[in-house]
Amino acid sequence: MTGCLDYRLSRRAMLAASGASILGMSVPNLLAAAGKDHAAKAEHVILFWNGGGMSHIDTWDPKPGRPTAGELAPINTSASGVQISEIFPQLAKQMHHCSLIRSIAGTQGDHGRASHHVQTSYLPFPNLIYPGLGSVVSHEMPNLGDLPAFISISGQAHRAGYLGQKCEAYFVPQPGDKDPYLAFPAGIAEVRGNKRLETLERFNTRFTGTTKDERLSSTKTSIDEAVKLMRSPALEAFEFSKVPTEEVERYGNSAFGRGCLLAKRLVDKGVRFVQINRGGYDVHSNAFPAMRNHGEAMDSGMASLVKDLADSGMLSKTLILMVSEFGRTPVINKDAGRDHWASVFSCFMAGGGIKGGNVIGSSDEDGAHPKDNPVKVQDIHASVCHALGIDPNKEVMTPLRRPMKLVDNGTPINGLFA
Repeated sequence: MTGCLDYRLSRRAMLAASGASILGMSVPNLLAAAGKDHAAKAEHVILFWNGGGMSHIDTWDPKPGRPTAGELAPINTSASGVQISEIFPQLAKQMHHCSLIRSIAGTQGDHGRASHHVQTSYLPFPNLIYPGLGSVVSHEMPNLGDLPAFISISGQAHRAGYLGQKCEAYFVPQPGDKDPYLAFPAGIAEVRGNKRLETLERFNTRFTGTTKDERLSSTKTSIDEAVKLMRSPALEAFEFSKVPTEEVERYGNSAFGRGCLLAKRLVDKGVRFVQINRGGYDVHSNAFPAMRNHGEAMDSGMASLVKDLADSGMLSKTLILMVSEFGRTPVINKDAGRDHWASVFSCFMAGGGIKGGNVIGSSDEDGAHPKDNPVKVQDIHASVCHALGIDPNKEVMTPLRRPMKLVDNGTPINGLFA
């Protein structure tokens, strides 16, 4: 065969481009559906990202009576035989709705690399920006309503990478406050503001016709989504002016508590993925007062969120996940702190079809290594996809025509789902 190489098709490219149908489905649709052999349980995800490395021993995997136990005592929960740290007394009453994974076998002890791994399922690579979990979900799940599919609260989420601008997170810096960027500036009436938007649209249309730069389409996407949101009545979900004071207080009138309350309001409005960010877990010194402070800020918000979603029936279709980039050392250092520890750590999950009152795996007696049922970081991503009915092995094409799996070779966690 001779001629231009651009006209040669690989088998993969031929299948991807084919419009042929088999049993009424196109080849691309059949390939995309290959991993969907179960009914999806979840429709929404709330991810709590605890940056810095949350101590597993001082939260979800206490080691009473061991030298590694530290100052925080374990308490019983509403799940028979399951104990968690004393810093979560209210959440302990909701543990019959929740599951813990105590045997995550991490591989990265550096904050940057570990955060990238846990948030994307991939190790970082210099020439490629892998998308975060929220971007994957917003890419694969149809949007519901006017609000963005992916919203990040009190901190920036991981980038969408090759999935593009439409899958980036909408950022909410102060939960419960009106976003000043979703209204015309002071002194600009609505009629005048709309005329300015019309002028901008005409200008951009003329300019776009003279260039093929793909960045222009991303800019247009951002403007269109912002205008749509600015004009939507669903914006009321972001504002707490009409929320009863006692409800705000029940969640905890703090950035974290308001973030939990906002997450509930957003999934009620159809938002697919909400990420709540909290830092301060890098406790190389004075770990135990720091963890008590974290518990005080987090306990009421988490407990109220789980309870309210359960009471409304939304918990069955909302998967809650709390995770950090790694755990902390079993050995307490000379500064009464714990250092980085990737060998084993834990995460908290609830709702979305998982078993309540359940513990997956265990660490050894000192919380240093997995004892049974080790779980890979990628398995967590695959489990979230499984709950949502997404095939974790589905391939998407990067702008450079490189096929990439949604999840880097993960498997849904055995025993996690009901």
